[in-house]
Amino acid sequence: MNFAIKNTKEYQLEKILSLNQSHIPAVSDLDRAGMDNFLKEADYFKCIERNKEILAFLIALGPGKNYKSPNYKWFENRYDSFMYVDRIIVGEEFQKLGYGKALYNDLVQYSKNKSDSITCEVNIRPKNKGSMLFHKKFGFIEVGTQKTDGGKKEVSLMRYLIP
Repeated sequence: MNFAIKNTKEYQLEKILSLNQSHIPAVSDLDRAGMDNFLKEADYFKCIERNKEILAFLIALGPGKNYKSPNYKWFENRYDSFMYVDRIIVGEEFQKLGYGKALYNDLVQYSKNKSDSITCEVNIRPKNKGSMLFHKKFGFIEVGTQKTDGGKKEVSLMRYLIP
């Protein structure tokens, strides 16, 4: 498995957006303006690309961002130091090949001198069993739950302490 994790560039956003949209409802809907905003505002926005195909990507934000996500706000209201994973997506045909773990390991290295933890949410309703298993195996623990979208969604709020 030969690949490199690189900072996302503007020319990759359409393919990343397409990958994002193909994974709804496991992740939230996003438009091009939202993707452009992440490119400008995210502390960490990296992808794995091979032969001009985006295999996976991860977007994370530190505290103090003007980001309206209720899950981001939940962590911001409780922790001074964190790196919030807004989304990580690995293409369907590339799952269970180590790309997600590689992105998280890279994020841990990136975050070591910036933060004491990595946070995220995983859908409980609708259930995202694969993501829950992945995050628990990586070492995340649940620190809370929250209902969003007027009670239509429920998420497990998870935290990983950076060693």
